[in-house]
Amino acid sequence: MKIFMLPKIAIRLCLLLPALAASVDADAAQPAKKYTANARKIALDAEDAGEFVNFGQWKEVNDFIDHMVATHGFNRTELEAILGKVRYVDSAIQLIKPPPPGRPKNWRAYRARFVEPMRINAGVAFWDANADALARAEAEYGVPAEIIVGIIGVETVYGRNTGNFRVMDAVTTLAFAYPDTPTRAARMSYFRGELENVLLFARDSGIDPFSLLGSYAGAIGWPQFMPSSIRQFAVDFNGDRKIDLRNSPVDAIGSVANFLIKHGWKSGEPIVFPATISSNEGNSWETFIGQGLEAKFKLDDLKAAGVLPGMETPADMLFGLVDLQNGAEPTEYWLGANNFFAITQYNRSFFYAMSVIDLGRAVKASRSR
Repeated sequence: MKIFMLPKIAIRLCLLLPALAASVDADAAQPAKKYTANARKIALDAEDAGEFVNFGQWKEVNDFIDHMVATHGFNRTELEAILGKVRYVDSAIQLIKPPPPGRPKNWRAYRARFVEPMRINAGVAFWDANADALARAEAEYGVPAEIIVGIIGVETVYGRNTGNFRVMDAVTTLAFAYPDTPTRAARMSYFRGELENVLLFARDSGIDPFSLLGSYAGAIGWPQFMPSSIRQFAVDFNGDRKIDLRNSPVDAIGSVANFLIKHGWKSGEPIVFPATISSNEGNSWETFIGQGLEAKFKLDDLKAAGVLPGMETPADMLFGLVDLQNGAEPTEYWLGANNFFAITQYNRSFFYAMSVIDLGRAVKASRSR
């Protein structure tokens, strides 16, 4: 994931997780240094030395507290106490770093990680156990059950791998000590928004923010929703008057469907079509590569450039050219329709969207045997 994301309506949520207050309070009692612009290096040095890092004494964190007090009416003393308990998590920093440059993309290797027997079997069991909820989500939202099953399977192997990072630790670390990358400023801003949503979500739900566990990037529960996505897109799909993405697969099913609808999914429309490239038209087809996560090209224009559908394709729809690189092997090409790009809003990757589609199809086929 991701990630990515992510969105803002206050929806009540109760995640039934144990609080970790005792260990947090013990850490908070230790002395902390005054951090300045060199916060990243100080944090690393402090962690290496086994010293507690008090984010509450960072200037940037105090600016954030000012914002939360002025904008959302938080009590300054209480918020300072919360942020004073946060732990710096260097493993989140290491995991968020981009892969080394020069490593070739390989769609087949990526796909093999997700479309494999263990995950397919787990998907069949998940579908069988939640068939009514999946059918209801498909009827109410128009999102096929196989797509919902594919997303939850890729994200967490159907709830098996939801993450054990304290979300407050992960998002605060990434909000204020993001690694040095070309997108550092934008990513820090994004994670500060997620920290804001964690605090709002915890306050609205009446829960301890330190009770929330998730991925190294702060994603929570079966569908790995970021805090802002929970607040905007999560739904109470099992009717128990609370939203629980960590313990309720039914809430996860409805929430995934709602997310896709809110990101442009069109009920009944196709998703993706195989394509080939004709060399007879020169290299004009290359102008359709890297044109964003959007279906915006007419089929006739793609054909004129040498992009040929591998099956009958609706002439009145718009498409995007999807290139799935295979290292030294030939690239796979597909024509992505609007619904394909709706999936990429969950995770901004062609590889991700195709793995969701392929896993969902594989689970569906296995159930029908």
